Amino acid sequence: MTGWLGPDEWQAVLLSLKVSFWATLASLPLGLWVAYVLARRQFPGKQLLNGLVHLPLILPPVVTGYLLLISFSTQTPLGRTLEAMGIVFAFRWTGAALAAAVMAFPLMVRAMRLSIEAVDPKLEQAAATLGASRLWVFLTITLPLILPGVIAGAILAFAKAMGEFGATITFVSNIPGQTQTIPSAIYAFLQVPGGERAAWRLVVVSVVIAMGALLLSEWVARRAAGKVREP
Repeated sequence: MTGWLGPDEWQAVLLSLKVSFWATLASLPLGLWVAYVLARRQFPGKQLLNGLVHLPLILPPVVTGYLLLISFSTQTPLGRTLEAMGIVFAFRWTGAALAAAVMAFPLMVRAMRLSIEAVDPKLEQAAATLGASRLWVFLTITLPLILPGVIAGAILAFAKAMGEFGATITFVSNIPGQTQTIPSAIYAFLQVPGGERAAWRLVVVSVVIAMGALLLSEWVARRAAGKVREP
């Protein structure tokens, strides 16, 4: 594939994989916690939290990207504070990962929440009555049962991050080698004469990666579900 793709195209592929990997990995613990809270807890403001989690699915991606830009720009107090700590998001690949994580977060949480809601609460209650702590119940009872949902949520988030465009290009622009992911590169190639071939190659790569991710998630989820059903 290295010979088939040009240097700029290969760079976009590697950056997309890097951005998607870190976006998924960084948001996974928070996504699991939010999904559990929404599925198992009743508290004031629950519907507000649920609305905020799913807001990126409703808002135009450009709006999400602009909100990230005005929040994390080095011209804002938050941005300057993070910059002093050595953390910069605006116009960096880290910003692309943040934008991808925000856009993928609702899909991750929804898949995990549905999986948690499918678990019989009586199983958790029975373990709790035997003296197990809430964390131990989650780790030994809930987590093994929801593992297929966790995997599905992570894969959905990864696939969404790979295809994120609007929020990313608004937040971190389209800088080759720094913030230019596959969708941004396809857009850039289509703006210049003769760029259709390069764009088409990246389209093929996108389809292959997306299909591979879906097949892998299905295989891993089936294996996880099979282990859960073992006596």
